[in-house]
Amino acid sequence: MSSANMTIFRAYAQKSNPASLPSSVLLTHSETCLTVFDAFPKSIFHFLVTPRVRPPFNVYQLANLRSLLKCEKNSAKELLTDLSREANNVKKMIESEMLQKYGFKWEIWMGFHAVPSMEHLHLHVLSADLCSPRMKLKKHYNSFHPKLGFFIHLSDVLSWFDADSSYYKTISQLKKSEYEPLLKEDLSCWKCDRNLSNMPKLKSHLQEEFDKLSDQEKAKAERKRKRADDPAQTSSPQTSLNDDDSPPDKLVRENEEREAHSDN
Repeated sequence: MSSANMTIFRAYAQKSNPASLPSSVLLTHSETCLTVFDAFPKSIFHFLVTPRVRPPFNVYQLANLRSLLKCEKNSAKELLTDLSREANNVKKMIESEMLQKYGFKWEIWMGFHAVPSMEHLHLHVLSADLCSPRMKLKKHYNSFHPKLGFFIHLSDVLSWFDADSSYYKTISQLKKSEYEPLLKEDLSCWKCDRNLSNMPKLKSHLQEEFDKLSDQEKAKAERKRKRADDPAQTSSPQTSLNDDDSPPDKLVRENEEREAHSDN
């Protein structure tokens, strides 16, 4: 990957007007953060929330999670709280489109790579399926496996600030020697823990798991519809699958020309 692509998030974060970014890149922005589409999404929905470069932090302190956690604790926690707030807004948008497109919603993960391959701190917000044509290599999959440890959930990072100071000092070092071997762990389904011998078999299994979930949710919706149509059960109001009548922005895009700005 070129050095320009390695630091593309930093370029985004330094923009005085993020709205100038193309719609194929930028989802949304606030005074403190911006959210971009992952150029190589590893799930059906996959976004990156990154802090804009603002005092008291400089670009070097915002290089990654490890560099941020070396900063003054209250300031670091405040920045992560801002990222969390923005990520929850993105989560609501994703859930709205899940309902619009699939008729149900499923879990959404928020977390950091312990050892990121791209410069500038970025929080992954992705749907819990890991079904994507871009999911090609073992390291891709293991870097997002929610139980393996390389993908560090935002809630866990925030809990570190309330832990004993000696624990915080140790865990916040995020030593490469401890995390990088996790990328070479054997492949296993994050949902059922079944071991798979190679990526094609794993991807097929993950798709089967998602299709099974989809069938279950559709059956549940059909049962709810039948209850609503039964005059004997009309005493309580039924809610639709999507209470928001306005169609959400399209969050899954097929733009192969989008500028590369992701861990890949």
